[in-house]
Parts: sequence; C-alpha cells; structure tokens
Amino acid sequence: MADDDKREDPPWGKPLQPDDVEGDQPTADHQTGDQGTYEDEAYRDEPEQAEADSNKRNIITQSPEGDADEPDMRVTGENIPDNIKEQTREGEEPYQWHSGTKRDHGSTDAIEFIDVKKSFGRNTILNGLNLGIPDNQISMILGPSGTGKSVCIKHMVGLLYPDEGDVLVHGESVPNMQDEELFEMRKKFGVLFQDGALFGSMNVLDNVAFPLRQHTDKGDEEILEICNRRLAEVGLQGAVDKFPNELSGGMRKRAGFARALVLDPDIVLFDEPDSGLDPVRTALLCELIQEVHAENGGAYAVITHDIMSARRVADYIAVLWKGRIVESGPASELFNSPNQFVRQFLSGEARGPLGME
Repeated sequence: MADDDKREDPPWGKPLQPDDVEGDQPTADHQTGDQGTYEDEAYRDEPEQAEADSNKRNIITQSPEGDADEPDMRVTGENIPDNIKEQTREGEEPYQWHSGTKRDHGSTDAIEFIDVKKSFGRNTILNGLNLGIPDNQISMILGPSGTGKSVCIKHMVGLLYPDEGDVLVHGESVPNMQDEELFEMRKKFGVLFQDGALFGSMNVLDNVAFPLRQHTDKGDEEILEICNRRLAEVGLQGAVDKFPNELSGGMRKRAGFARALVLDPDIVLFDEPDSGLDPVRTALLCELIQEVHAENGGAYAVITHDIMSARRVADYIAVLWKGRIVESGPASELFNSPNQFVRQFLSGEARGPLGME
C-alpha cells in the first residue's frame, strides 16, 4: 500500500469535487478578469488539479500513465464512460438521439469547442463536445441539470482546460495561451453569475466600477460616466449608493450585468441569469438582455434551463446532453426539430427519451 499512497492523481484531474459539478458559481472576484483571482479561486481546494491543468496549456495527446488495473476514462470511439451509461435507458444506445446536426447560423464563431473531452476522476463531463457560439447573436446552451453547461463556461475563459480537444476564442487556442495572453483574452469577456456575485462591502457604484479601476488607467470622472451609463441601461441609476443586501434578487442581477458591460466586452456569458427570479422579472431580464445586445452587439452566450427565456431571446440554440451536442442551430429551426429529445426538452414534456436516469 506504500506505493499506492504515493500514487499521483492521473493527469486529467482529481475525483469529482462538489465545486466542480453543474451549478457551482465563482465569486465576484471572477468578474475582474484578473488571472490570479480566477485561478486561485478555481483551484482553491484542489492544488493537484491546478498543476494538472497548468500542464495542459499544450493540449494533452498522450495516454495517461498509471497502473494497468486503473482504467483510462478519457475514452474514444465506442468506449462509453460508466457515468454516461448510467444515464442511458436499458435497450438504448447512449448517443442514439445525438444527430450532431449543426445548422448554419449565418455568422462566424466567436467561440468554438473542437472534440473537447473533460473528466473529473471517473466522471466524464464533456465527451467529444463540438460547439460553436456565433458572433453578434444571442446563443443559449440548454440541457438537463448536470450535463456540463457550466463546465463549458469555465473552458471558455480558461478556468479549466480540456483533457483532449481544443477551445478557440476568436480563432486562438485557449489551452495553448501563455499566462499574459490568457490574461488579455479574459478582458474580452464579461460574465454574469447566478446571484450577480457582488462584493458585499461595496455599494452598487463601486461594484460596477471595480473592473475599470483594476484594469484601466481611466480617471475618476470617466469611470463615473461609464458606470452611470451602464447603470442607466439596466435601470439602476437610482440605486448607486445601495449595498447588495439592500437589493432584490433581480436588482443584484442587473447590477452584475452592468458590471459585466463596463469593459465593453466582445463576449458576455450568462450563467443561469433567470435562476431565483419570478416569471415577470425573468421576462424583464430577457427584454433587458435583448435591448443591451441590440445596442452593443457581440456574442452573448446564455446558460439556462428556462425554455420561455429561450423562446423570448435566443437567436441560436445548442442542446447539450451527456457531454455532447444533440442538435444546434437557429432557434426557430430547433423549436421545429423532428429530433425526439429536442422536441421533448424544448416543450417540457414528461414522455420522451429523457427520464429520471
């Protein structure tokens, strides 16, 4: 057992940790785009994963080393991971509903996943993911809980690196970026987390101004002008002196949205922005996303379970299940898809390929 005690974790990471699964949320510090803040928070409790992913800046192509009795979970072809099999009904093939159809969206891809695989220990989350997020459109990534949607966001900003495959942002490989390149790339992003991720010790104005003070040389007057403009866009011009604990859930999300916009990002990511909101405020937030996008443009990628939100704002939809895309394309086409899984999920029906597995 002495040798076992010294055995290192395999290069694709530690066993699945609670913070790695669908639904975990980075703290407000992530919004700054600061590399140290991003990586320190992401790997706070898992230094082995940090070292492993650091070595993956050049994409891993070799097989992992280890004992012969320890299976290689980075599978290819028909070698289906056990956790994917467990989600499959008896008598069905794991990917029989995954047509992989990618309908033309009439734009270039701002973000692209190419054959991406990502496992945490014996749990495979992404298993050959191919996905494009079109520029200048509002895209929605839909799928059942725990299917890897939030893991996708972490790959986009370089919080996680693929075990295999590549992630491109504006044609540049994220895993192959050096630290300085990664830091600059993150400035292209604005991120709105589920709860807004505001600093509790700062008022709304200081929260929104934080990225500008951290990452630009702008003077106080210019920062104030930018913040007031963004706060007016989200309807919070009268709440600049309020603290997060004085705001409703919807107001916190709008403040987080304003902060996500102050650096004029090319890409804005929304991780379940409708979570915790009542139907009316969800509808108002969707309208706000549409209005701001119409004014500013760029690639917006929204992670959500809410089908009504998708109907309201999505230009492009990708349906993710079992670590792969079932189908993707313009929203109007996806809502009329003949695929049984897509039809079931987008209509919220109980009967169909998706069950309680």
